[in-house]
Parts: sequence; C-alpha cells; structure tokens
Amino acid sequence: MSPTHWLIVLVVLVLLFGAKKLPEMARSVGRSSRILKSEMRGLRDDDERPGEIGPGGATRADTEVRDPGARQPGTPEGTARPEPGPEAHRA
Repeated sequence: MSPTHWLIVLVVLVLLFGAKKLPEMARSVGRSSRILKSEMRGLRDDDERPGEIGPGGATRADTEVRDPGARQPGTPEGTARPEPGPEAHRA
C-alpha cells in the first residue's frame, strides 16, 4: 500500500473511533500480542520438555489421550464392553 492509502485508512479510523480512543486501542493490541507471544513460547517450551510435571501435578503422559475402548489400568478383565460392530445392526 502506498503512503496515501495509509493516510486514508488513518483518517477513517480517527473518524470512526475518535482521536482519544486510538492510543488506548493500540496499547490494548500491543498487550494482547505480547501475551499471545509469551503463551506460544510457553507451549513450545512444554513440547520440548516431555515428562515434566505441569500444572496440577500432571505429567505429559498423564494427559495423553487414550483409546476409550481400551482396558484401563486397575479394572478387571471383562468389565470393558467393546462397541458393537456393524453386524449387530443387521435385522
């Protein structure tokens, strides 16, 4: 975009929001982007350190998604019921 286009955009923003609100909105956007960057950095650091204890004392292995049909540790065999297959729906 050329400088003329930026000037037109700036004038429209001032007309829409007012000169008093623009600096406040810019500060808010800046804070939000800093928070987003720090959270993304934290997620990346969490991925680089598997097995480390996270919030609430849960390790990465504790929070992994498990197969819901699989037998869970501590349950006796035969208590987990498998999902019925397509043959169960035949008339």
